[in-house]
Amino acid sequence: MNLAIWDIESSSASTDFGSIIEIGGVLVDENFKEKDRFNLRCSLPEGEIFQAMALIVNKTSIKQLTQTNLSHYQMLAEVEKIFKKWSPAVFLGWSNIGFDDEMIRKEFFKGIRYPYLTNAAPNKRHDGINIARAAYAIDPSILEVEFNEKNNAVFKLESLARMQGIDSTDAHSALSDSIMTAKVLNIVKKKQPETWESFFKTANKSDTETIIKKGEIITLNEYYYGKSRLHLVAPLHQKYCMHPIYAGWYYAFDLRIDIEPLLNLSINELKVEMKKSPKFLRTIRSNKAPIIVDAKYGMKAEPYSTMDKSLINKRADIVKNNEKFSQNILHALREVAEEKEQSKTQEDIYAEESIYTKFTSNKDTALFPAWHAASWKDKLKLLDKFDDDRLVGFGKKIIYQEAPEVLPENMLKSIKREIAKRILSEKKEKWWTIPTLYTEIDTLREKYTNENDNEKLALLDEFNEYAMSIQKKYENV
Repeated sequence: MNLAIWDIESSSASTDFGSIIEIGGVLVDENFKEKDRFNLRCSLPEGEIFQAMALIVNKTSIKQLTQTNLSHYQMLAEVEKIFKKWSPAVFLGWSNIGFDDEMIRKEFFKGIRYPYLTNAAPNKRHDGINIARAAYAIDPSILEVEFNEKNNAVFKLESLARMQGIDSTDAHSALSDSIMTAKVLNIVKKKQPETWESFFKTANKSDTETIIKKGEIITLNEYYYGKSRLHLVAPLHQKYCMHPIYAGWYYAFDLRIDIEPLLNLSINELKVEMKKSPKFLRTIRSNKAPIIVDAKYGMKAEPYSTMDKSLINKRADIVKNNEKFSQNILHALREVAEEKEQSKTQEDIYAEESIYTKFTSNKDTALFPAWHAASWKDKLKLLDKFDDDRLVGFGKKIIYQEAPEVLPENMLKSIKREIAKRILSEKKEKWWTIPTLYTEIDTLREKYTNENDNEKLALLDEFNEYAMSIQKKYENV
């Protein structure tokens, strides 16, 4: 299967309220022979305020942000077209599952497009950084790495690429980062061919669940506290291994832990034990391409390498066959989840952050192609056919950004007022505002003045001028 390796640069760190401003990718076959590539930039959507630090990191000027050939709407259309052309493929990037994937899903959602294009069948997904971390945990000799002040291996793409002799001078450019990712992963594949195949057995949800439900001892790779770790685990009983509330969350028992004292604990006692370290319970998110490899790799890692193999097998058999124990764990997990939900503050959920709270109906999804194919006047009329109010709101905003002249005067004013209310807010909001941007610019200006970084200071002056122009545009709306 082809690998679709892609990357984004965004206007902020928020996947809900930020926007993609650059996206690029490279399509390679299973031997990393390039088949296609692309790189697109777009202007910032009207009514959104960027995060200054985000633009500094991805080296974006105000000119690039405002004078591109593509609008944000047009860029998403191109991306959708390219990703469909590249299918079927395994879509992956560098640390994409936690950020890039979330961003593109939400961008497609807000853009009235199918959000799950990169991982819905026949496509699969994975994450380059997780593959590299796991490969290094199994055999540190396959990758040259830098070490930070805590003596932990550094897996930032720019650093890792440079350490392998790969040119990283254009890091934080979408296409460049995609190419660097491909080159690093090609090294992993060549040096670790056996595990390379194993990594991709979990690139889709159903295949992952099949592995878990076999009930065999497996090695699970996790990254926390700055280190990549191998855990030798046994999945809970196949009838009671998935979280009772959170779909796709599966559980396995860490075989370093003595299971005997846990078997007869009450639900409340199990809840207490779950909080202790080291954890006896490991979570496997089946829809997030977890790293699962053969048990032999965990057997070689500490502390399992020093343990009696017959003891490990004994604990695994108990986990596999003791239905009551697994059932009790699920009861405890349910109670913990319910307590967590009850303790949540009742804050407003905005449409932009509601992608997982309510799924778009098949009826509305079927209307997407016709909506995009219609003229801007007809797009406005077609909004009446959507049942989902969120889509109606997104559609009106898109029309305002692309063809405001087709909007009735009252609707146009209403959208402008809503934008003004958001971006001029003096409160602490979930999105970036004009006052927030001014504060950020002032903080960064002090930092770069002390560092005599005139290039970044010039950028900050640009950002400030832009903010003033947007403020002027909306303050009397």
